[in-house]
Amino acid sequence: MLSRFASLLFFSLVCTLSFAQQTRPNVVMILSDDQAWGDYSFMGHDAIETPHLDQLARESLTFTRGYVPNSLCRPSLSTIITGLYPHQHGVVGNDPPWEGMKEGKKRPNHTQPEYVKNREAYLSHIDNMKTLPDYLAPLGYRSLQTGKWWEGNYKRGGFSEGMTQGDFNKDGRHGDKGLQIGRTGMEPIDSFLDSCKENDDPFFVWYAPFLPHTPHNPPQRILDKYTSKTDSLPMAKYWAMCEWFDETCGQLLTSLDERGLAENTIVIYVTDNGWINELSASRYAPRSKRSPNEGGTRTPIMIKWPGHVTSQMDKETLASSIDLVPTVLAAVGVETDRNLPGINLLDKSKRESRDALFGEIFEHDIQSMDDPAASLRYRWMIQGDWKLILPSSRMQGEKPELYNLKQDPHENNDLAAEHPQKVKSMTDAINAWWDAE
Repeated sequence: MLSRFASLLFFSLVCTLSFAQQTRPNVVMILSDDQAWGDYSFMGHDAIETPHLDQLARESLTFTRGYVPNSLCRPSLSTIITGLYPHQHGVVGNDPPWEGMKEGKKRPNHTQPEYVKNREAYLSHIDNMKTLPDYLAPLGYRSLQTGKWWEGNYKRGGFSEGMTQGDFNKDGRHGDKGLQIGRTGMEPIDSFLDSCKENDDPFFVWYAPFLPHTPHNPPQRILDKYTSKTDSLPMAKYWAMCEWFDETCGQLLTSLDERGLAENTIVIYVTDNGWINELSASRYAPRSKRSPNEGGTRTPIMIKWPGHVTSQMDKETLASSIDLVPTVLAAVGVETDRNLPGINLLDKSKRESRDALFGEIFEHDIQSMDDPAASLRYRWMIQGDWKLILPSSRMQGEKPELYNLKQDPHENNDLAAEHPQKVKSMTDAINAWWDAE
């Protein structure tokens, strides 16, 4: 039998651990899907209205110079959930190779049995990753997946609960039931929050709705607001989708408030990749999605944590989606994995000491099951005001492009020929980064 002193010590330890679990911050991650970095009213858009995200930006440490390393959804989402670059976690495109690919044969139907085998085999990458839910689970966190999710069943990402089933025989390509969130309501998240509150469980919510992604089919009441603001119906639909997405973000933030959870919750915002809508159709224009340009890679990044993070609109600091996992780990008291390349964005000294950001663009259709370099199209780097886009050998006939983003934020004036030494030094830095990883 334990002595009275030992019993008291044990009781104190149990109480301390219980208190620590209850007071660990919850984490909610909001991910926009196919949205340009300037397509918010707080970022200066003259037509799109995003009142809920405007409020979140005002209450957050908001980096207007945020980036994702890759401008395609699947590799970008895998980076956000792991904190690794695509060439590190291995998911470099959307659809894996198929028989006859090298001979120019068309990609088979996603549910074709032989191709299903390839799709399932490619899930070995997620099985080998350590995800944010994996880091949080030993601390007692419950985690909920909703929305876009390419990596099979939600459990393969370490989530304890989720919507995506990942049955590739029924397509299940990038979210199946998960894609209903936002477009058809928020009930799965509301129920999860109720359960976590009732049981005093810390939680992580992955809210990655299929918004404002195509199909651009906004509610008529929202579309009516925008048809008078442009002669392009496709553009009006896209603008309306941005506001519809904003509405759902407001619903999520209200759910936290109404349950008394907002004060102890870190809310993070990022976009998976950019988008510039064509005037003539609901499709993306060049130099946006899938490109190394600002229209594909840049995004606002927001971090709200009441009582811990001072709100600020930071227009200078370079931030990346590779930073989100180490930022959350530091906030919940987990020693950051040294293999993670990102920084804790809440550490001012680390923000100020950052010298550069890096990224990489791969083919949409993956060229090799396990060799990222086989799919590489571009590598890019931002250092201060300068951005270098370096084409790979796959991009025959293309040359490095150099831009001064402060003077030319939309990359209209290539300065590579005028600054050969800058191109060389940044190329050397890109090669050193690539070889080191």
